[in-house]
Amino acid sequence: MAPILLPNVLIGHASYPDGPTGCTVILCPEGAVAGLDVRGSASGTRQTDSLSAVHRVPHIHGILLAGGSSFGLDAGGGVLQYLEERGIGFDVTVTRVPIVPSAILFDLGFGNPAVRPDKALGYQACLNASAETPAEGSVGAGTGATIGKIFSVLQATKGGLGYSAVRSEEGLIVAALVVVNAFGDVRNLSGKIIAGARTGPEDRTFADTWACMKKGMQPKQFMVQNTTLGVVLTNARLDKAEARKLAQLAQNGLIGVIAPVHTLYDGDILFALSVGRVEAPLMQVGILAQEMVQAAVIKAVQSADGLGRLPAWRDLQS
Repeated sequence: MAPILLPNVLIGHASYPDGPTGCTVILCPEGAVAGLDVRGSASGTRQTDSLSAVHRVPHIHGILLAGGSSFGLDAGGGVLQYLEERGIGFDVTVTRVPIVPSAILFDLGFGNPAVRPDKALGYQACLNASAETPAEGSVGAGTGATIGKIFSVLQATKGGLGYSAVRSEEGLIVAALVVVNAFGDVRNLSGKIIAGARTGPEDRTFADTWACMKKGMQPKQFMVQNTTLGVVLTNARLDKAEARKLAQLAQNGLIGVIAPVHTLYDGDILFALSVGRVEAPLMQVGILAQEMVQAAVIKAVQSADGLGRLPAWRDLQS
């Protein structure tokens, strides 16, 4: 099957294996209308104020997703440098200022916390960016992602990054890129847990985070080391307000495959990008976006690599 590609969109990953950690960029050199929806209570962002419907900047030029917690926001400097060197950005007369909203996830507890995405890694992700279908699994921002941490990362399952896209008969394209680093468990569309908290560090049995918390069980200490990050992309024509609504609709897709989701311990954020001129009802785009988000989450789990540190979905199938 031929890949489903969006116009004016380049996606690139870069990783530091010694972390392990990484970052992912979605570049829109000709500009994109964008919106944002934040559902988690522990988010970390940069330049997201530009997505407000009343903000003067009409378009963005890229999005950065990164590991490294707040330190990972440094990778944004590399993205800005790359775009400015190519004359891409908001014209302020003396130069062009690239608008690159960014969001981070916490992966410092998975390996070496001293290794974080930085300016050089952000620049490298841009160099790696292409119009091809992006790599999935433990790559880019998903390199150090983990799933199910009610008992700490030692009893988690490896997470990752997934991508899914669909094209309608009318030419409408809706795609989703999701990095799954969730506090809760991931379930397939039948409700079966496929990644999450395990009953012990050496066990292959899932504890069922939802059931545990329903009984009053809580993490031993307050945690901010979880987040699911996503970007929905479409060639539908949207304004800023519609892009924000699309991000809200797409977030609903997480509810069906992550349990619990949008918790006190997550920084869940979803961006929406419009890069085309196809006329389509917003609700059609939103429903397709929810489906693509769910598909991307499941693909992130099924393509993840444990990197010799934690079991991944593929390891638990044997």
